[in-house]
Amino acid sequence: MRAVGLIVEYNPFHNGHAYHLQASKEVTGAEVVIAVMSGDFLQRGEPALVSKWQRTKMALLNGVDIVFELPYCYATQKAETFANGAVSILDAAGTSFLCFGSESGEISSFLQTIDYLEVEQRTFNENIKQYIDTGVSYPKALSLAFQQLPDSEKYLDLAKPNNILGLEYIKAIKHQKSNVIPMTIPRKNANYHDQDFSSATIASATSIRKAIFNDSNGKSAIDQYVPEPTKQLLKEYFQSNQVFHQWENYWSYLQFRLIQSSPEELQEIYEMEEGLENRLLSAAREANTFHEFMQKIKTKRYTWTRLQRLCVHILTNTKKEEMGLISENASYLRLLGMTTRGKEYLNKTKSHLSLPLISKLSSYKGKEINLDIKAARVYSLGIPTHLKTQMLRQEFEQPPIYIR
Repeated sequence: MRAVGLIVEYNPFHNGHAYHLQASKEVTGAEVVIAVMSGDFLQRGEPALVSKWQRTKMALLNGVDIVFELPYCYATQKAETFANGAVSILDAAGTSFLCFGSESGEISSFLQTIDYLEVEQRTFNENIKQYIDTGVSYPKALSLAFQQLPDSEKYLDLAKPNNILGLEYIKAIKHQKSNVIPMTIPRKNANYHDQDFSSATIASATSIRKAIFNDSNGKSAIDQYVPEPTKQLLKEYFQSNQVFHQWENYWSYLQFRLIQSSPEELQEIYEMEEGLENRLLSAAREANTFHEFMQKIKTKRYTWTRLQRLCVHILTNTKKEEMGLISENASYLRLLGMTTRGKEYLNKTKSHLSLPLISKLSSYKGKEINLDIKAARVYSLGIPTHLKTQMLRQEFEQPPIYIR
């Protein structure tokens, strides 16, 4: 059984994801779809709208066959680390293809750009450093540095977020000497960062979340942009937990973590750069909301996403020393859910998997999973107190979700 791999967050699963999923199956001819999905905290440094278990159900009911969790130590990282972790999971699971959405939509442009960068790598790195020294953010420096290279206009547009991520996926495949074959399809209608609806049926996850949080009727406002299972599961989650997760749910905990910490203690937090801890401490004493706090600490050099990721690490008390011990490739496959077809695939490939398959936390003793456990505990703080125990019990006792 040939499998196509998708690297996803499904925050939440929407019509654009459904298009990507179906197109991936068509372009690869795969019989099985494997999703590597971020857990409770995401690459942009945000808590997921609903739990990973509810998003797993969304995935399975919308056509995915197997869902593996992308561990915290990769899911909340810059593009290169995010890609390495996700690709290593797909490779270990015996996936034949990786299909990602991109603004380019042509795999040849990615392959040509990677070959080009191998030749121009030294100059490219020097250009990046020069731009960073001027105070611009790393993503902006990367884009500007690439534009300075000769004939760069013939290659991939690195000002586009999905092109950058796709390039990192292919670099990870090459670095790991993986047999996974990369494929890409063009993103349809909505752009990754779009804040508002611009199409009748396709919208970005960003604009869907904005509608949910900004409108008391947000769930009905998004109906035309998400499949029926997503509508139902969002409704169920809100009824059960009385919230959708966002940063404001965690602001009091983050503020407490900051104001009771010394600058020296904050310096130990992963991704904290020297001097930034004082800026955060000053803002934490004055801000009344998370959004106000972010506006106070935002600079030209540090992107909103970069600072949000740092805030996640402060919230979870994730230290540089801990992250320094993590391998660049995943060390386990945590199974969150499967369909009947997915179960058949795992039964056929189980003996060939190159990493241990984890279906229950109690069955794995490796220290690497401790970050996922800690993240789950912190994530549960975002719901009413009397419901937290139930959510944590699910984290430790929930078997993989099975959709027949």
